Amino acid sequence: MRLIILGPPGAGKGTQSGRIAAHYGIPAISTGDIFRSNISEGTELGLQVKHILDAGGYVTDDITNAVVEDRLAKPDCGPGFLLDGYPRTLPQVAALDAMLGARGEKLDRVLELTVDDEVVVGRLIARAEVEGRSDDSEEVIRERMAIYHRETAPLAKSYADRGLLVQVDGLGEVDEVTSRVIAALG
Repeated sequence: MRLIILGPPGAGKGTQSGRIAAHYGIPAISTGDIFRSNISEGTELGLQVKHILDAGGYVTDDITNAVVEDRLAKPDCGPGFLLDGYPRTLPQVAALDAMLGARGEKLDRVLELTVDDEVVVGRLIARAEVEGRSDDSEEVIRERMAIYHRETAPLAKSYADRGLLVQVDGLGEVDEVTSRVIAALG
């Protein structure tokens, strides 16, 4: 199964990604985790990404696409994968399509966890307080939500137009959400 998971910050993507990946016996691949791992290991990619992020920039599509392409070429991705945090732009959608097409593969589904913004904002504020993250103020969280909706809407529409998008209510107990996700993915 070749999957993408979409959802705003605090929707439970990380939690559900691990469960979905375990259910299907595929790796959950987070570009953020890949970047953080490379930064902490001091790799060439890590140094390059750290420099970009420290300067307040975004990791370019070229770098991100190359990282994903390299990761998808690993043997554990043979039976499939779950991508979290990629693609984030329409050019990345096209790049992923090209990567998969070159191998005679295609996406099976794109899962979008839908959540009520107010519930998620409350969840993120509470998480920020527990974790002592003073940078996650309500204002910052609301801006991140707005950016997510603005940037993800075109991706969700693109995948919906192709008949790949499956939307699942991401609110509720973790096990309930997992059950809804597995049922929706078939």
